[in-house]
Amino acid sequence: MTQNSSALEKRIRRLEDRAELRELVAHYCLAVDDRDIDALAALFTPDASFRSHDGVMSAQGRDAVLKQFHDRFAALKATNHFAHDQILSFGEDPHTATGLLTSHAEVWRNGRALIAALRYRDTYRRHEGRWCFADRLLSFLYYLPVDEYAQGLGSRLRMRAYGDQRPADYPEALPSWQRYHGDA
Repeated sequence: MTQNSSALEKRIRRLEDRAELRELVAHYCLAVDDRDIDALAALFTPDASFRSHDGVMSAQGRDAVLKQFHDRFAALKATNHFAHDQILSFGEDPHTATGLLTSHAEVWRNGRALIAALRYRDTYRRHEGRWCFADRLLSFLYYLPVDEYAQGLGSRLRMRAYGDQRPADYPEALPSWQRYHGDA
């Protein structure tokens, strides 16, 4: 094998990895919305973790992650998750990657329609020949009742899914936001 063909194979593999990781997040959205626990389980490594920035969610290990989803589903009826942009980073290990995913969700929670803008900071690992989630850290720009969206988006207290009003996870807490606005 020549050096050029080896480099080309590596580049093709990376493109295939990117496509598979994009499909992974799409499968996640569908599995959550369809309440397909078997499909959801297959998306996580056995030692996976799933956490939220606000600490409401914190599970370690696939079984704990799935229990956490069962608990979340108890408060939710219909949901509709959308994956948007995904920024991926690869290091020296061809079996690991990290990513930032932007997304939205529409949910029926405790008798109310809510909408959410979310970010996932992901660590991916190839497990048994396919990419899986090794860690997901969820943060919210907002999680608002639909009828409070217009007023709520302008407030720092944009987390309203839990019966109270809490500060959103971002952007105000981001160092770049604080530097720009002189809050640092």
